[in-house]
Amino acid sequence: MRRRLLIQVLAVAALPLFAVPVFSAGEGGGGGDGSQTTQCKKGMVWDKKLKKCVAPKQGMLDDDNIYEAGRALAMAGRYDEAIAVLSLAADKKDPRILNYLGYSHRHSGRVTVGLGYYEEALRIDPDYTLVREYLGEAHLQIGDLDGAQEQLREIEKRTGKGSREYGMLSEQIDRFMKS
Repeated sequence: MRRRLLIQVLAVAALPLFAVPVFSAGEGGGGGDGSQTTQCKKGMVWDKKLKKCVAPKQGMLDDDNIYEAGRALAMAGRYDEAIAVLSLAADKKDPRILNYLGYSHRHSGRVTVGLGYYEEALRIDPDYTLVREYLGEAHLQIGDLDGAQEQLREIEKRTGKGSREYGMLSEQIDRFMKS
């Protein structure tokens, strides 16, 4: 319990150390399916209105488009670019944005920073089960089985055992326990 509290405190404290400037190079899309996201060259984002890739500027995309682009980049494994795009969001407290900032940092090897973003997203929306799934996976990455199992219980309370998030985290925990 003390270890988990220490990790959470360190994660939140580390957030400002990894803030990305709002004009960082990144690329994004905006298509709901993310199809345009990976078509832009590095340092560019997809502008739906102009229907072409352009250099990102703060305020040029709404937060929904920023989320879609950042999520698509993160899912494509382009984590640093996802961080740059997600950092353009006007609403720095959007749990969706915080979730994929956490996901991207975690997959870039900055697990503690990722934990901080996940914790912040859950402070805003404790019922956001996708964050809980990813937070559980982060706990497994640092060897904290209890923390992962706690998130699995929280997901079960909110959605039951039939949700995608429950199944994915349960599978990761099973794999962790067998290794």
